[in-house]
Amino acid sequence: MAKLPPAPQSDSRFWWFWERFTGFHTAVYKLSRGRVGGYYGKAPIALVESVGRRTGKRRTHPLIARDDGDNLVIVASKGGIERHPAWYLNLMANPETTAWWRGRKRRVRARETEGAERERLWERMVEIYRPYASYQRRTDRRIPVLVLEPVGD
Repeated sequence: MAKLPPAPQSDSRFWWFWERFTGFHTAVYKLSRGRVGGYYGKAPIALVESVGRRTGKRRTHPLIARDDGDNLVIVASKGGIERHPAWYLNLMANPETTAWWRGRKRRVRARETEGAERERLWERMVEIYRPYASYQRRTDRRIPVLVLEPVGD
């Protein structure tokens, strides 16, 4: 198997540009209620909010997602870089949040999957976005798979 090129590391200017793009993506998604920006290729996109564990600042992240019953599934890959994405760490510290899915906003609670559940959901996510498998080969860290469970009012 050919060696994969390294992912842009966390201090790369790529991520600075990526954050500006995701801000634009988020605005367009919300304005169109998911009709524009609701897919990346054939992979559906959810907007997942997180609260900074140090700053307390609320941020919104367009992430590839898939439903699993009433739950949403997301992957904390960040292209296979050496560290977990900040939004993942923030969700682990503050798991109750909101997510936009198919143009509707809902309250959710994030939790990381393990064992057989993680493997089943990882395979389902790789089905809709094949690069996840490559991202896992790029890194020594185990890429987390999270479930966003609905929270009642």
